[in-house]
Amino acid sequence: MVPSRLSSLLAHFFVLCAYVQVTVQSSPNFTQHVSEQSRVTDRVSRRLIRTYQLYSRTSGKHVQVLGDRNINAMAEDGDAHAKLIVETDTFGSRVRIKGAETGYYICMNKRGKLIGKTNGQGKDCVFTEIVLENNYTALQNAKYEGWYMAFTRKGRPRKGSKTRQHQREVHFMKRPPKGHHLPEHRPFDFINYPFNRRTKRTHRSGRQ
Repeated sequence: MVPSRLSSLLAHFFVLCAYVQVTVQSSPNFTQHVSEQSRVTDRVSRRLIRTYQLYSRTSGKHVQVLGDRNINAMAEDGDAHAKLIVETDTFGSRVRIKGAETGYYICMNKRGKLIGKTNGQGKDCVFTEIVLENNYTALQNAKYEGWYMAFTRKGRPRKGSKTRQHQREVHFMKRPPKGHHLPEHRPFDFINYPFNRRTKRTHRSGRQ
């Protein structure tokens, strides 16, 4: 009787081990899934649109998109051409950036030069926002990986092929447009119910 029970227990044990092994092997790799999905344009989810300025760490001024499609980092705080509209491209951190004043998207051509385009649907007009340890943000082009948006001390665009993530030229800080502030938190609104004498009298008498 004892050997029979022992055999049964051993059989259940081996079945349980096999189930655990299959479960572990078949569990999805969430990090890999996020990485893969971040590379695919999301045309289903609702896109997030933000408005801000990009402050260049090297020039000390802001990125601007001009009417002649030129892009530089020479704008003063509050300049109309420094106001940027940022549209999310995926559920990750990939974005499309265009000038609010001109409507031109910031894109990068095969030579690594920043150019303005009216149609920003191509991958050359998509940038991945990378938050760095120093709290600055780097913008890596989605089509040309390893190439970043960058500007010299004089605010002139630098070729993406000559950029690296650790360089000051690729570091930016997001700033709200001049005069634009985040909405303040409003205090809770308490609802005042009308006084009901009958309800009060019923409560005191203990009747329901």
